[in-house]
Amino acid sequence: MKMVINGKLIDKDDKIDVINPANNQMVDTVPSGSREDIKNALKAANDAKKDIKEMSSRKVSRILYNIYEDVLKNSNSLAELITLETGKPIKDSKDEIKRSVETILLSAEESKRIYGETVPMDACIGGRTTLGFTIKVPIGVVSAITPFNYPVNLAIHKIAPAIAAKNTVILKPSIKAPLAALKLAQIMASHLPDGVLNAVTGHSRIIGNEMVLSPLVDKISFTGSVETGISISNKAGMKKINLELGGNDPLIILEDANINKAVTAAVSGSFLNAGQVCIAVKRIILHENVADEFINKLVSETSKLNMGNPIEIKTDIGPLIDEDAAINVSTLVDDALNNGAELLLGGKRNGSFYSPTILDHVTPNMKIVKNETFGPIAPLIRVQSVDEAFEVANDSKYGLQAGVFTGSIENALKAARTIEAGSVIINRQPTFRTDNMPFGGFKMSGMGKEGVKYAVEDMTKTKLVIFG
Repeated sequence: MKMVINGKLIDKDDKIDVINPANNQMVDTVPSGSREDIKNALKAANDAKKDIKEMSSRKVSRILYNIYEDVLKNSNSLAELITLETGKPIKDSKDEIKRSVETILLSAEESKRIYGETVPMDACIGGRTTLGFTIKVPIGVVSAITPFNYPVNLAIHKIAPAIAAKNTVILKPSIKAPLAALKLAQIMASHLPDGVLNAVTGHSRIIGNEMVLSPLVDKISFTGSVETGISISNKAGMKKINLELGGNDPLIILEDANINKAVTAAVSGSFLNAGQVCIAVKRIILHENVADEFINKLVSETSKLNMGNPIEIKTDIGPLIDEDAAINVSTLVDDALNNGAELLLGGKRNGSFYSPTILDHVTPNMKIVKNETFGPIAPLIRVQSVDEAFEVANDSKYGLQAGVFTGSIENALKAARTIEAGSVIINRQPTFRTDNMPFGGFKMSGMGKEGVKYAVEDMTKTKLVIFG
């Protein structure tokens, strides 16, 4: 697969191998981009600003509709690429592509809804004979940096709103899973003026720094680790930044919850994409009075999950992104067991595969729940009251998303007021996300919101116009 710079497909002698984590076989290679490559991409994006800025909103919208149709035609091949490079079960990869094309469609619609407003100048001294209004203008060049776990959807959430707001983009996908994102970029770039969308692959220490430090960049949109997010924030200077840094998301089961629905949500929330989801359930906070019933059903339902070849439609659980990730999960599970947790199911590693695992009697200070564990683990923390449940939920440096199951409107409202998270999901799957909702967390989970309307707003500048 090749990079896209200024409308051209660029290859390099220096390659990066992309490995299928399910069988350790090479899927393809991508170029290892150099500092010169990223500088060329940044110059191309900067030069192309005038081309897209001069387009009418109607034309931009039509281009995005055409991109939507083209990506839709390539849905099956994109989904297969996702599965081959990440190990994500093919049915989940197809769901990712469905969401991605919908995000493009939402962006095509939103590109015609970028409004300014009139300002009542006569509300202040000296403004009686003055007319004032605002207009929204493109922010400029957007650096988009994405991780491996949703390689197409997370890229689309940055690229499509940026284009809708008449910006240019440089995409850097994860070198662990760059293929589907590169194919997406190739499809999209073929509909756009040269330089509007560029995609460069390579090591962060070489190209990532340039995407953050370059004076040609006006906004950085990053999804990834807290450590990298903090580094970007420290280096970005006056650039606008949007950071989505993951979470340690709690699922709270209160004693008046519908247990069957809560179990279904816990299984899906804990084990989707082998737990490699920023809004996956990382902690199950369980009221002691319903613990036995919930745990018995959770073990029973989790036991039905099929772990195996992710390209097969029957597979529910595929591998983690690589063996190192699986070893890290195994180390955290062992640490929890050594500190008093009880293994109820799973706890087995085979290469990059780690079996769906349930741990009881986990305490809030254990490493497996203190930090974000990116793996198929369901840790159970028992509590005695509603207040204790919410206190444990908030005892985290993260605050991305939280789920609560309760039959009480009072408890639901208290959860909405009390839980420190960007989203609080009541009585449904806690990994719920639609692509038009404001998405982004509190505390160390990041800053800013994604979701098409909100991303478009964040990718514009407000200009005030005054008539005297």
